[in-house]
Amino acid sequence: MFDKKITKTVHEFLKEFIHQGDSVVDATVGNGLDTVFLASQVGNHGKVYGFDIQETAIQMTYEQLCNNKLQDRVILIKDSHAHLNNYVKEPIQCSMFNLGYLPKGDKQIITKPKTTVAALELMFQLVCDGGIVSIVVYDGHDGGETEKEAVTEYLASLHPKEYDVLGMHYINRNNKAPKLFFVKKLA
Repeated sequence: MFDKKITKTVHEFLKEFIHQGDSVVDATVGNGLDTVFLASQVGNHGKVYGFDIQETAIQMTYEQLCNNKLQDRVILIKDSHAHLNNYVKEPIQCSMFNLGYLPKGDKQIITKPKTTVAALELMFQLVCDGGIVSIVVYDGHDGGETEKEAVTEYLASLHPKEYDVLGMHYINRNNKAPKLFFVKKLA
């Protein structure tokens, strides 16, 4: 389960929760790696909704999907994840949030605490019982610490009879290493 790239650790953890035919969400498509992972897990009858506010991210993700012949399973949406309820109407089995900025992109364009927490609130209305949400928070950039605090505070407020919230981080790396949260909606 341990990998130098935290996203690979997330993928390994989520595999047991995603099944053929599921509907899932990549709330921040970025460079497309999480979207490709989700599309490979849901099979031919599943559906992935992928969100990003940057056209570059949407284009890179589409190219990744085409390279893997997975584009027919994915609906890419150039809009904020805070508006996901405008597009996603069915129950969701899994959602991934990879916060911060687009790798190799403009570091001034970042996810924001207000829209991220709003998106999480909407997502937890859509996630089915037994479903899971992963959140990777990078706090080593301007604005990252504030977002980490807002996400942590929001997740801590979730009722323990409705959600299990697991937080993970590397304690032997610098204090700006990514923080990882898994939230499972209880039945």
